[in-house]
Amino acid sequence: MAVLAAGQAGAVCPPDDTAPAPGTSAPAPGAGDPGAAEPGTTAEPGTTADPAAAAAPSDSDLYVVRIDPDPAAPGGSTTLHAFVGNLGPDRTASPFTVVVTLPEGVTAEGPFFPENCYEFQNGHRVRCTFPAGLPKFRSATALIPLRLSADVPIGELAGGYVAVRGNDDRNEANNRQPFTVQVVETTGPRPAV
Repeated sequence: MAVLAAGQAGAVCPPDDTAPAPGTSAPAPGAGDPGAAEPGTTAEPGTTADPAAAAAPSDSDLYVVRIDPDPAAPGGSTTLHAFVGNLGPDRTASPFTVVVTLPEGVTAEGPFFPENCYEFQNGHRVRCTFPAGLPKFRSATALIPLRLSADVPIGELAGGYVAVRGNDDRNEANNRQPFTVQVVETTGPRPAV
């Protein structure tokens, strides 16, 4: 039987907001756990220390929550919170991937959280991987800074979405949510009275 090491779900955002700050990394699996096996070693004879490699698929239900980023001006920036949760009933036994597709006129601009996120398709998509071990009713959030093109029109930029994929996920109907970016006019500082 595989046992999850302390800190295994390193990118999980606990409900009390004690998650690592953006730009900082979570503890490595087994960090601070004297009973945890080192990566690449065996925890017990005949078993591997990596629970994702040894675990059978779980009965978990990953889902995406729609969270639109704060409004931004043309040429400005904002941050997308790609929020994923697990409805359970089981903890995830396999890693899962979050993919963000951005609307036209918006590109991703690092640094990202978690640090393993990377952009592709000329900055119009970002992929992040989270480790196995996300418990029931817990969440993981990727923070993706966005840069708006200087020539985007004022209004709403649609066509963006957040999607999650995992080998354990039993319900794919809630794995994708759209988001929009509100483009607002720049306003200068108010004159002193």
